[in-house]
Amino acid sequence: MYELLKNLCELVGPSGFEQDVQRFIKEEIQHKVDRLQVDALGNLIATIKATDAQLPSILLAAHADEIGFIVKKIEANGTLRFEQLGGFDNRVLLAQSVTIKGANGYIEGVIGTLSVHYVKWDNPNRITSHRDLYIDVGASTAEEVLEMGIKVGQPISYGSGLKLVGDKKRNRVVGKALDDRAGCAVLIELINKIQANKKDKHGDIYCVFTVQEEVGLRGASVLSPNLKPDFALAIDTTPTSDTYDVLMTGTRLLGSGPCIKIADKSLISHPLVTSLLEKVAVEQSIPHQHEIFMGIGTDAGAIHMTSTGVSSGVVSIPSRYTHTPIEIVDLDDLENTVRLVEAFIFASKRLVGKDFLDT
Repeated sequence: MYELLKNLCELVGPSGFEQDVQRFIKEEIQHKVDRLQVDALGNLIATIKATDAQLPSILLAAHADEIGFIVKKIEANGTLRFEQLGGFDNRVLLAQSVTIKGANGYIEGVIGTLSVHYVKWDNPNRITSHRDLYIDVGASTAEEVLEMGIKVGQPISYGSGLKLVGDKKRNRVVGKALDDRAGCAVLIELINKIQANKKDKHGDIYCVFTVQEEVGLRGASVLSPNLKPDFALAIDTTPTSDTYDVLMTGTRLLGSGPCIKIADKSLISHPLVTSLLEKVAVEQSIPHQHEIFMGIGTDAGAIHMTSTGVSSGVVSIPSRYTHTPIEIVDLDDLENTVRLVEAFIFASKRLVGKDFLDT
C-alpha cells in the first residue's frame, strides 16, 4: 500500500489538472476491470460487471484531485503570482515548497517569505493573503521562467513527498495530497480484491476516480444520470480530532479504523447504507468509528442529489492536518477501509427490496 500511495501522492494533480493521476490509475487497473472510460469532465470510470444481476449496483467514488494552485502571472523579476484551487488556510503557505507542472516536466519552487531579520518592521499578527505571495523558481527574469517551460495557466501542487513516520507499530505516512489519493489507493486495492474473490456474488460495481471535488464536487455531479447506481459510497478522508489543539473534541482518531459517516455539511447518510456498514464492521471485527462533522463535504453530497436520487453514504479515512503539505494517515486505517467497503459490497444482497421506511 505504501508504494502505491507514494506514487499517487507525488503526482501533480490539483482540481482541473488531474491528467497525470488519472493516467497512472488507468495503467494500474486497465487489465483488471471489464470496462474503463473517461467522461467529458475527466472522471475515470472503471466498471466491474455483475456476477449476479439481481444484486444492487454500487457506485464507489474517490476524488483524484488535490488542493493546489495555478500560475496567474509571471513578474519581471522571475517570480510567479498564483491563484488557489481548493480550500486553504493562508497561514500555512509561507515558505512552503511547491512543484509546478511545466511544459517539460516538474519544476521545483518555493513560496517566498520575509527573512526573520525583517520581522521587527512587520506586523507579527498579519496573515498574508495568497494574492500577495509569490513563488520563487530560481529565475531572475520573466524570460528565464518561460525558457524553463513555465507559463500562465499551469498547475502547481505542494512540493512535499510522501514519507513513513513513526515506528513500525504505527505504520503511518506524512505528505501532501493524501486527501484523496488515500481513497484512490483504497479503490485500486479494492479492485484487486474483488477480482481475486471468485466465490462471493455482487452486482455491477462502478469504481470512479472523480475530478474537481475540491472546487465544488463537480466531477461527481455528472455520474448518476448515466450510471444509475442503486447505492453509492464516497471514499474520502476526514480531519481527525485527536490532538490537544483547543478545537479538538476527540471524536475521530488516527489509527482507530475508518469512520462511517452519519452527517456532514453536504450529506445526511442514508440509514440503509450506514446500518449495513455498521453491521458488517461488527460481524467481521473491522475497527471503525462514527463521524458527524459539519466542516466538510464529499462527492456523496453531489451523488445523492443527482438523477432521481441515490441512497448514499461515506467511508472516511482519518487524517491529521488535512489540506496542508503534512497530512498524516495510518496505513492500517486504509487497509481496514478496503476490508469494510469490500464487506459492504458482498453483503449488499441484504439491501434488496428495502427502502427508507425499512430503517
